[in-house]
Amino acid sequence: MSIECSTTSKSQFDILGNQLLIRAPGKINLSLLIAGKRPDGYHDIETVMAKINWFDEILIEKGDNKGIELIRKGPYEVPGGEDNLVYKATKLILDSAGQAPPYDYDNGSQDTAVKITLTKNIPVGSGLGSGSSDAAATLMGINKFLKLGLSKKALAGLAVRLGSDVAFFLDGPLAFCTGRGEKIKKLKQKFSFSALLILPDVNVPTKKVYAHYVHDRALYEKLHCEIDALIEKNRIDLLSRMCANMLSNSCFELHNELVELKGKIERLDIGPLCLSGSGSAMFCIINNDNEEGVRKYQHKLQHDFGCRSIIVSNNSW
Repeated sequence: MSIECSTTSKSQFDILGNQLLIRAPGKINLSLLIAGKRPDGYHDIETVMAKINWFDEILIEKGDNKGIELIRKGPYEVPGGEDNLVYKATKLILDSAGQAPPYDYDNGSQDTAVKITLTKNIPVGSGLGSGSSDAAATLMGINKFLKLGLSKKALAGLAVRLGSDVAFFLDGPLAFCTGRGEKIKKLKQKFSFSALLILPDVNVPTKKVYAHYVHDRALYEKLHCEIDALIEKNRIDLLSRMCANMLSNSCFELHNELVELKGKIERLDIGPLCLSGSGSAMFCIINNDNEEGVRKYQHKLQHDFGCRSIIVSNNSW
């Protein structure tokens, strides 16, 4: 089936009575370069990331039981308990703020625990960063809901402890990220786009893709110069059409079915098809005035290849 994505502008936070709803957007990598492997085993990367208007949802409220209660909903399964990034983020921020269950919500007037409902709309193992986004949204949400008063800098410090991409989702919506992905340079220029997002039913483990990666120094140096020049000229539009993702070969070697699908889709002449992150999701930047034509492609993708897709746009926050 094709998935419809609302183009209605939504805020990140909504207060619903005594509950706080936080939207956690996905992202696409408009470019992703690997500069080399670090002594600590991680890879240094250079990536331009853009948030999209497709969201997981996190609902925070007072709980009925002591401790952290995590409820999982939505079409995609994720681990529960301490294996879940939302749970980890909640525990981390509460510990760092000197909180311990039962938590004091109303200046001592009521002691209770925290209940979080995660609605998982974005598939895991897709390269769309939804797990990292969930973690960042949880940090911001708990800070707001419990009035902990932690600064953005303090939240960024916690984010790095949860994962390389988490800090990006604390700000945005467009940034150039380096290091392991945790060094964030916000790009102030606005890049408005629509994209056809292809969602193969394939879960790609990021660690496995990095472990399989073989570095190409010459390719990195070539792309680094080209992309730096485009960023300097504020030509993110041209950068996005390069489809420069140095993890592509590693991902496609591990998942030949993605290579075959990519070839079939590109033969439809939609345009350049880019891999997001370590995969499996792929996207094509489309003209905003050609959405109706792209919907016809969506129907063909579903009918001929059984492939789900969604039309997304750049997120405003």
